[in-house]
Amino acid sequence: MGFVEIIKPYLMWFFHHRNYFIIVLTPIVLLSLPLSVPGPEAKCGYAIILMALYWCTECIPLAVTALLPVILFPMMGIMEAGDVSIQYLKDSNMLFIGGLLVAIAVEHWNLHKRIALRVLLLVGVRPSLLMIGFMTVSAFLSMWISNTATTAMMLPIAHAVLMQLRATEARADARDAQTAAGEVDPQITSKENEAFELEEKETGEVEAEEDRKQTAVKVELKDNVYEIKTSLDVAQEARRKAMEAKYDRLTKGMSLCVCYSASIGGTATLTGTTPNIILKGQIDELFPGNGDVINFASWFGFAFPNMVLMLVLTWVWLQFMFLGFNLKQTFGCGVKSERDKEAYAVMRQEYRKLGGMKFAEIMVLIIFVLLVLLWFTREPGFIDGWATVLFNKGGPYVSDGTVAILMSTLFFVIPSQLFKGGGYGYDEKGKLIKAPPALLNWEVVHERMPWNIILLLGGGFALAAGSEKSGLSLWLGESLTPLQKIPPYAISLLLCLLVATFTECSSNTATTTLFLPILASMAMAIKIHPLYVMLPCTIAASLAFMLPVATPPNAIAFSFGNLKVFDMVKAGAILNVIGILTINLGINTWGYAMFDMGRFPAWANISNPTP
Repeated sequence: MGFVEIIKPYLMWFFHHRNYFIIVLTPIVLLSLPLSVPGPEAKCGYAIILMALYWCTECIPLAVTALLPVILFPMMGIMEAGDVSIQYLKDSNMLFIGGLLVAIAVEHWNLHKRIALRVLLLVGVRPSLLMIGFMTVSAFLSMWISNTATTAMMLPIAHAVLMQLRATEARADARDAQTAAGEVDPQITSKENEAFELEEKETGEVEAEEDRKQTAVKVELKDNVYEIKTSLDVAQEARRKAMEAKYDRLTKGMSLCVCYSASIGGTATLTGTTPNIILKGQIDELFPGNGDVINFASWFGFAFPNMVLMLVLTWVWLQFMFLGFNLKQTFGCGVKSERDKEAYAVMRQEYRKLGGMKFAEIMVLIIFVLLVLLWFTREPGFIDGWATVLFNKGGPYVSDGTVAILMSTLFFVIPSQLFKGGGYGYDEKGKLIKAPPALLNWEVVHERMPWNIILLLGGGFALAAGSEKSGLSLWLGESLTPLQKIPPYAISLLLCLLVATFTECSSNTATTTLFLPILASMAMAIKIHPLYVMLPCTIAASLAFMLPVATPPNAIAFSFGNLKVFDMVKAGAILNVIGILTINLGINTWGYAMFDMGRFPAWANISNPTP
């Protein structure tokens, strides 16, 4: 027995128990930092590095790691316990909860599926149009509901449509083959078969299957129908293999386009994905006098055009990879074939299963539209919004979180059915329901609400507060002062590349939480607009395209689309580059003008903050 065989069981045991070793050994190894370097900066750095390693390795749940500041900061004398705890439920958390309640209501009443199928029925089933349709719907839905829920809903629909397309094309090929075989005269066929049988009996020669196929190609017009049929079999086999290869590529392309579009679409709105909320919270925490520079309207004004540009370029790249650029074939400008009609019927049937719009769906849609309108008009920037005119007398009393909680509360007030006599159906126990239930109840919310994300947000805000209170932010800023020699656009580009690489191996929430306070310190040190680096890096944290484990939508697509890791790496590497370039194009053009990036804002000077 060799050395490898002897040590292998021990290595495997160590691998399976690695989390316990990381949990125990990491704080002991890092303890040399606060012991050797006195001062609160080193203590806060110890806490941040410990949390970063726990987050990256996920040796304990992410939300539990986010609670470590509640333990470490008071014990190390960095912050009082009350000051730490209050960071875990700020206005940004209220915005996140309100946005999630809306998303839960939309999912609960299947409104998102109705929207998806309605759009797909409009675009049709030709490959390129189908890809555009799935990408558009996935991106739009992920602006309002979670990227994971969008992907989990859209992929089965895509899979069903592709299966129907494949089945109808196979049946059409079978019909074409039967038609081609039936074009031969039956009398001639009979005579040639008799001649062939006599000749075979006289000579007694029996050819192998491969030889018969080769003979069929050579003498298919002058020997017999048997060989002609063999030639058709060979052609059919070739067409079958070509069709399998085509639909294998198409399935991979559709799976990737859905998961990538969900991640891209989440960047377009402030509530679309967690990193966006983290940026809002960090800006308000670190720069309290920022004048609400990041709100729903300002974020949408910058991020939505960037999302559209990224989505178009993603479609071009996936089209090139999986469909080619035969646009006449993939778009199809002519009359729809029978295959297209049959596949279209599948989507129409799925849509009909939903029935007519129920009262509950209509009310959820009305509340959703009203919420978006109130968000956009609260503080649009170029004019005073309704919140400023009606409520903000001397201070920003009403925020996006206020609006989100107000509208989401209506889901627990408005009934799901119109009032009528005679009851409202029966419950699970068979009892008559005498009053209509509300659009949402707490059991549904409790089951679907990701409470762990709320703790993650709070942990990020606690880290930012601890860094500022301990002086670690100031020390980091002074250490990064030499970066003034590098052009700002180069700094932004390099940082986006770093964040996009880091987020492939860590959750985008943890990545944003760790990087944003450091980026804010750097911006203050080198006197550039904080949003010039914080905004593009926040969006770059959502560019997790290369690995199945990078984000839940990727993992779902990997299981659905018969994908290999190399397929995702090959497609995602280019998309990462595309995303980084588009983000930096946006921040240096329309973003530069929107946020006045050319000067260092007064509110960013925390030594002399604006009131």
